[in-house]
Amino acid sequence: MTTGLTRCGFAAIIGAPNAGKSTLVNKLVGSKVSIVSHKVQTTRARIRAIYMRGDAQVVLVDTPGIFKPRRMLDEAMVESAWAGAGEADAVVLIVDARRGLEDEVLKIIDGFKANNTKAMLVLNKIDLIEAEKLLPLAEQCAAVYAFTSTFMVSAMTGSGVDKLGEKLASQMPVGPWLYPEDQTADVHLRFIAAEITREKIYERLHDELPYSSTVETEAWEEKKDGSVKITQAIFVERDSQKAIVLGKGGAQIKTLGQLARTEMEESFDRKVHLFLFVKVRENWAVDPERLRMMGLR
Repeated sequence: MTTGLTRCGFAAIIGAPNAGKSTLVNKLVGSKVSIVSHKVQTTRARIRAIYMRGDAQVVLVDTPGIFKPRRMLDEAMVESAWAGAGEADAVVLIVDARRGLEDEVLKIIDGFKANNTKAMLVLNKIDLIEAEKLLPLAEQCAAVYAFTSTFMVSAMTGSGVDKLGEKLASQMPVGPWLYPEDQTADVHLRFIAAEITREKIYERLHDELPYSSTVETEAWEEKKDGSVKITQAIFVERDSQKAIVLGKGGAQIKTLGQLARTEMEESFDRKVHLFLFVKVRENWAVDPERLRMMGLR
């Protein structure tokens, strides 16, 4: 436990889709609190993860990727991302160093200019490009916006992440901690369980079922032996998608359940009894009530 003055504040991690925001948050926190996928736009709601550094508690707001919205779900995700930035004591723009100043990044910077936002720049995935390309890219970014500081990191390997964490901690205002120091996220365990299953769907069915599914934990039952019974519904928009999730003879959903249960048991450090069901709900992605339940409205 710390002594003396403590610091606590919020740091928004924003950027274009698939820039590595969730991977960075997980690396800073030291545990998996946010869904990570090679598919873009997988973080739908803002997830708050707790990063401890000395006397500082940094509440990392992992936001959805900012992109051009095409439907109500997309609009809600973009609104959520900008709201996360507006509430923060520090703002981090994470840029995929391989893609550089693509249009989506420039649009985010335009948003910074419009709101006079102070932001740090993080060039991510530096392990995937030639080192000699990094300095010219940093100079190119500095020419379009006056970032308060620039970091070059690999969220995957951890290179440079510690220095970024030190900077974030130093920027937090003096104040009491909002969460116990051993807590890693303020999202409910039911939500984390749903995110784990959703990630497994992306991993297994990313070609056949890109963004037409969501997962809800409908029941969470604590058992006397210390295990937990979790019942989840996988919502899809059409019967044809339901058949994809179920697989021939139910093989696909059985595999999804096994993968999700294994990770839940590792995350929750207890035995998990997982029951998955697939339900068809047309146009769930434009249902305001469904978006509110996902924390997006």
